[in-house]
Amino acid sequence: MPSPEPRHPAGLDPERDGVPRGGPDWVQILSLLGLLGIGLVFIYSTGNAFDKGGSAPMFRQLQWIALGGCLWAACALIDYRSAFFRLLSCLLYAAVIVLLVFTLKFGVRIYGATRWLAVGSLRIQPSEFAKTVMVLFLAVVFSVPRFDVNKKTGLLLSLLIFTTPFFLIAREPDLGSAAVLLPAYIGMVFCAGLKWRSILLATVAVLLIGGTVVLNETMRFKPLLRQYQRDRIRVFFNPDSDRRHRGYNVYQSRLAVGSGGLTGKGIGSGEQNTLGFLPHTVANNDFIFSVIAEETGYIGSLVLLALYAFFMYSVWRTAFLASDDLGRFIASGIGCVMIFHIFVNIGMSIGIAPVTGLPLPFVSYGGSFILSGMAACGILQSIYRRRRREP
Repeated sequence: MPSPEPRHPAGLDPERDGVPRGGPDWVQILSLLGLLGIGLVFIYSTGNAFDKGGSAPMFRQLQWIALGGCLWAACALIDYRSAFFRLLSCLLYAAVIVLLVFTLKFGVRIYGATRWLAVGSLRIQPSEFAKTVMVLFLAVVFSVPRFDVNKKTGLLLSLLIFTTPFFLIAREPDLGSAAVLLPAYIGMVFCAGLKWRSILLATVAVLLIGGTVVLNETMRFKPLLRQYQRDRIRVFFNPDSDRRHRGYNVYQSRLAVGSGGLTGKGIGSGEQNTLGFLPHTVANNDFIFSVIAEETGYIGSLVLLALYAFFMYSVWRTAFLASDDLGRFIASGIGCVMIFHIFVNIGMSIGIAPVTGLPLPFVSYGGSFILSGMAACGILQSIYRRRRREP
């Protein structure tokens, strides 16, 4: 009996082979545009507070968004399952490691940390790109046929991929960005099928190592943390212990959030922002949520959180509907990176997380995360367009 003719060109079935089915993820697109728009409004608000009529930060952010939009479109059009994409992920990982080493040697030193590379008049932060690139490379490795994360060689290889950028970033020092890699790695090895026994052993090992580090720092045998890092931890556990110095920003941030009330004081009218109690060096990036909460109140904060909820829903839906393991690994890793950023940034604004300098995704001022984050969102679009049929 002759075999039936294929229903699709070249024998491809969209439900089985994951070829583009035409529909973009509008939930992601609309929530992303909303977050970027909110970011522009409050970057302008913070800039205007310290330089009346000053809109330079907003226009610089707009330029980064335009460039990020080009990256988003390019990544959305790429077939993430292609050999080209896999090779590109490997090359990008190698390039990021080189950039991180180069940053330690020749980077720009600001506030005691060497985290940036100067490119003409611009500064880029390689650690921001390392987050997305590590996720892509790990996903490619995990999706290789016969790769088994439960074998010693497989687990050690994945640990090497994770720890290399982790320790390079930690040496800058940038413990906040380094810490982002941990939940991404944990989420991805879990999706890769790591056995519960291995997870339990790893948890015990982390607790033992963590306890040893805490004891080492407490007893000052051979401290690994710098003094300002220990001060941040101390202030986190006791915010009122150093209001004038290390705890100043957190204290002013909490006042800003609490004073917003139900509807806020109006855009550009927040006293903590306009009077400079919340320093302009952190108002438009690390603590931009505080500005939003003060000027738009509970309602504005709720709208922002709703946009993040829709955005994260689109990420997890993409992971669930991915047509193969590679797509599921990528979406899961990116989702872990984003949710960690959101929780820590908002958490440090209201005093439930230590100050780490992590930006609020797509809202905080800064080009490196915009480029990295929008490229990641473009890849998510590529995965979603090649999804299996929704149940």
